[in-house]
Amino acid sequence: MKTVILCGGQGTRLREETEFRPKPLVEVGGRPVLWHVMKTYAHYGFDKFVLCLGYRGNMIKDYFLNYDAMNNDFTIGLGGRRKIEFQGEHEEQDFQVTLCDTGQDTMTGGRVRRIKRYVGDDPTFMVTYGDGLADVDVVKLVNFHRRHGKLATVTAMKPTSRFGLLGLDDDDRVTQFAEKPTVDGWASAGYFVFDKAIFNYLGTSDDCILEREPLERLAAEGELVAYRHEGFFFAMDTYRECKMLNELWDKGEAPWAVWKEGGKHGYQLAG
Repeated sequence: MKTVILCGGQGTRLREETEFRPKPLVEVGGRPVLWHVMKTYAHYGFDKFVLCLGYRGNMIKDYFLNYDAMNNDFTIGLGGRRKIEFQGEHEEQDFQVTLCDTGQDTMTGGRVRRIKRYVGDDPTFMVTYGDGLADVDVVKLVNFHRRHGKLATVTAMKPTSRFGLLGLDDDDRVTQFAEKPTVDGWASAGYFVFDKAIFNYLGTSDDCILEREPLERLAAEGELVAYRHEGFFFAMDTYRECKMLNELWDKGEAPWAVWKEGGKHGYQLAG
């Protein structure tokens, strides 16, 4: 099963970093945030990826074209007998990565539509964002999707308020103070699973926004189901959030780094 990762946005709220590189290449712990997302999926055995490129997409191509050289020792013969021999193997040896230019200004739905030919023969595929880190058990997510039999699954999480919330009485006295609490309701964390019929909902325009008409229509038709994720999720949208993720990594407190448990996950896909 392929995992499609949306990597084409301009990341305007993270301009300190994205002025010179695409957001998926902004580093957490010395590695691109995109690498962290891919490592999570690969931990559960999903190591075939399709990357939807846009803004500064050539930099992401360069990153993967040079990946073996930058992550291995190697011996090179110079001059007319040019040959490279890599010494040892890095941990991403089995990754298969398709890099697709989906347009500079294409919206999310248009990007997914453009990679239809790369999804392969599997009846389902996954879609996520190149900047959202989570400890989602991807095998459980896929099995959940297969059990309910609908066209689409979205991973839902409990959002945290950006602000401290106050409880006030009639005399304006503060009765409760909660610093950035979890708020009521559920929000999308991405980490989608789609049947191929999703392409019938994406129209023909690059202006199609996946999170608007396609998902709204699927919900109205009863074809969108939520997988409730009670664990960690964090989207890196601002420089402050980038620093927070790096601090978690540096302290050895990165909940999304499930691959550090060692090896691929032992769960089996259903059906």
